[in-house]
Amino acid sequence: MLRYTCPICGRSIEALSREDAPHRPFCSRRCQRIDLGRWLDGTYCVSEPLDPEDLEELTKPTAEAENGGNDAR
Repeated sequence: MLRYTCPICGRSIEALSREDAPHRPFCSRRCQRIDLGRWLDGTYCVSEPLDPEDLEELTKPTAEAENGGNDAR
């Protein structure tokens, strides 16, 4: 069972699976849209610029991509 708290309203949510919680980590579409609105109006922001090392890390191919999606297990 999944248990989480909505970061917008603080409501505690329980769901049997991820499919039962379509708005996770939010409790509802309303809270999901409130969060999006906060990003869009600038209430939320990334407070510091990325360093060149951060950009290199983001563009580095992953092991899965290097193997063509076939990892040897």
